[in-house]
Amino acid sequence: MPAKTPVSVTARVRLAGTVSEKCRVELEDYPVTFDNSYYFSLQPSPKVRVVDITAQQVPPTQQLYANEPLFTYTRATAGGLNYQVTEEANLLLVQGQSQITAGLRESLRRVVQRGGSVAIVPTDNPQGRASYDQLFRDLGIGPVQWEDVASKPALRSVAVPERRNPFFRDVFGVQSRQPVMPKAAPVLRWSRSSNEILRLQDGDGFLGAFTSGKGTVYLFSTPFDETRTDFAQHALFVPVMYRLAMQSFQREQQPAYRLNQGTVVVPIDAAPGQGEQVFKLTKDSLTFIPSQRLQAGTLRFEVPAAMREPGFYTLLRGNQPVATLAFNNDKKESELAVYSADELRQLIGPNRKNVQVYDASAGESVAARYKAERVGTPLWQYCLWAALACLLAEVLLLRFLNAPKAAEPVAMAA
Repeated sequence: MPAKTPVSVTARVRLAGTVSEKCRVELEDYPVTFDNSYYFSLQPSPKVRVVDITAQQVPPTQQLYANEPLFTYTRATAGGLNYQVTEEANLLLVQGQSQITAGLRESLRRVVQRGGSVAIVPTDNPQGRASYDQLFRDLGIGPVQWEDVASKPALRSVAVPERRNPFFRDVFGVQSRQPVMPKAAPVLRWSRSSNEILRLQDGDGFLGAFTSGKGTVYLFSTPFDETRTDFAQHALFVPVMYRLAMQSFQREQQPAYRLNQGTVVVPIDAAPGQGEQVFKLTKDSLTFIPSQRLQAGTLRFEVPAAMREPGFYTLLRGNQPVATLAFNNDKKESELAVYSADELRQLIGPNRKNVQVYDASAGESVAARYKAERVGTPLWQYCLWAALACLLAEVLLLRFLNAPKAAEPVAMAA
């Protein structure tokens, strides 16, 4: 990896069970030996909850979603609607309703406000247009115009989808010829949407996505009636409806968190029959009780300031584990940028006499440089050698200067 350059590596991992897996990425970055591990957890996605509100006995979407284990499909009527189930849905599909009641309209509004998705298939009954217009205003969609309903509608071809649209990522393979697209006779027309997923060849919208609250509203321009469109019998029907449901799922629990990020949001399943519970974070012998708030199935807590060790932490509700969270150090921990000695001196300035910068780039250690500048050169060795030399000189002087002289011969008279 070049310095300060990101590199993407894709690895496909298959999770066999339903339990979250603890994962770790380790880097070999010699001579750096700190912060070379990144912890994260992978959790299999739960089933996407799809609620289909329709008056048809066997709608085309029933077999589509009910036979796929990835989805939990519920069919309901507007009169026998369980609003608790409706508001917990990831995708709420409303198709062919002659009237949109006030209760259903309020339920749809709450779904998108919490981040869910709503897919609307309109009716060709002119008497229900006023209730739909009120629904569009409540969801912030507009302006939407109604087309004249003819007894024999003229079907128009749907344009080939734009492959660069993220909605169709990995949907189409390499094709050698132009695909045959479905036909439709719209009853709705809009001027602008957040994302035109499918258009007619003349430019009018067939399927548009509108941002509403924290969620998304998908609007079809025509009913799924065979006299209005053959989209439900077309091969494009399956991937489009699957993608609508899969994009409606939002995972609030992240694979990894930072120890300095502040607030952590974790979805918590309701525990019926239990009173107020305290959530704790544990790792080996460490236990932390963060500042926390549980509301509408979502736990928000502050990362404790004393929690500084990266790794895996178990989130406990009382003594029952509910999630495994991975925490890592701040990204600044891996910053390897350095200052030169001259840059440090400029940052310190000339007014801080008590701060000294020692440059060890010349090969001399910092301790040796400090010793030379602050302690000075030790002279005791020279003093010792001088003392020994003086002692030697004294010994030599005493030995040779005080040596006894030979007596001169004295003449004697004979």
